[in-house]
Amino acid sequence: MQIGSSNQNIALGEILKPCFGGFVQFDIRQGDPAANLASVQQGLANLQPVAPGLVVLPELWATGFAYDRLPAMAAQTPLMLAALSSLAKRYTIDIAGSLLEAENNGAAPKYFNTLFVTGPEGVRGSYRKQELFAPMAEPDNLAAGLEPLPITSGVGLLAALVCYDLRFPDLARQQVAAGAGLLAVSAQWPTVRLDHWLTLVKARAIENQIFVIACNRSGITDGTVFAGNSLIVAPDGVVLKLAGQDQESAGCLLQPAELFAVRSRFNTAARVACRNHDANKIATLAELQKTVGRYKAIGRRVVFTNGCFDLLHQGHVTYLEEARRHGDCLIVGLNSDRSVRAIKGPQRPVTGELSRARVLAALACVDHVVLFDEETPLHLIKALLPDVLVKGADWPVEKIVGAAEVIGAGGRVANIPLVQHFSTTDIIKRIQTEL
Repeated sequence: MQIGSSNQNIALGEILKPCFGGFVQFDIRQGDPAANLASVQQGLANLQPVAPGLVVLPELWATGFAYDRLPAMAAQTPLMLAALSSLAKRYTIDIAGSLLEAENNGAAPKYFNTLFVTGPEGVRGSYRKQELFAPMAEPDNLAAGLEPLPITSGVGLLAALVCYDLRFPDLARQQVAAGAGLLAVSAQWPTVRLDHWLTLVKARAIENQIFVIACNRSGITDGTVFAGNSLIVAPDGVVLKLAGQDQESAGCLLQPAELFAVRSRFNTAARVACRNHDANKIATLAELQKTVGRYKAIGRRVVFTNGCFDLLHQGHVTYLEEARRHGDCLIVGLNSDRSVRAIKGPQRPVTGELSRARVLAALACVDHVVLFDEETPLHLIKALLPDVLVKGADWPVEKIVGAAEVIGAGGRVANIPLVQHFSTTDIIKRIQTEL
């Protein structure tokens, strides 16, 4: 990688600065924030990090998975963040680790497993755990995060993962492609899968050509023995620091020159290819039945919705993005031209079925598009039996075509609020008025 203009040099400094990287590994006492904070304080005193620096803590370091006291434990998070900010100020460093985060938007509160990056002046940014671990009952108690974006920290642009996220390479990849030069992993990983922990941490470093600081907890909770073995890995996969299984703090200097030297030989971090022909997302029902069969065989949750999608607009796209989040793939049933005319009259659709299908297929949130000629998608739904059937919030379940069949097969129906003030009919009227 050649360093050129001054602007490029500034950008390289934003990716990663010469800094100290470290971790504080300890046994988390379930539901005891004061004791856990004391362990962090002692670990930092032992470590004596230097500025600028980043020190990573374990997953849910202040409380553990105290599901029986979620509101009380989440209420401790602002106090813990204030305490971390004081520690960050004392050592002139940043501290990263996950805590319970409560979100209350007027409905029932949601709780997230959120990695916060805290500096001397307070919280710099956060990352919510994306993939929830069912064996630890996370999906039953916590909500998953969205938008895995890197965080601007005192040492550069920081990527983050929380425990189970480590098994999903795309999460790190997306953040590295945005310019992150250091990956922080906060975890509670058991001894029974220690080999996986060590292998995956090193893999994330090698494939992304990035420094990784991965902090795991030690100790035992409810019969589960945690592996410890926190580690710091260089962009070429060399392990710079490796802890044992007991309480331990360690760190070392991280030099961005090493990162750029690795990438100068061959650069896998910068490669973000467009590998697919979106038109291939358009399929026949027979093709989709085979595809859905394979998806279900490997455990992918299939989501289905339908519509005319004539003159695609913001309301459509927002609805489809939300529909996709209900599972692992989204199939859109698209009314044919004949079907649209039967529903909306002879002047519709404005754009033909193949054009509408091609535009839908170009959306990242859409995995497959299938045309149907009937006035309702009942035949499609019966043939595919999706795990989740999605419709707008203005449709009661008992009136949604295919709802009974999906529920009868063990699936569910999801209603999504529509974006107000966006409609194809209004767009057509406005065009006609202006003409």
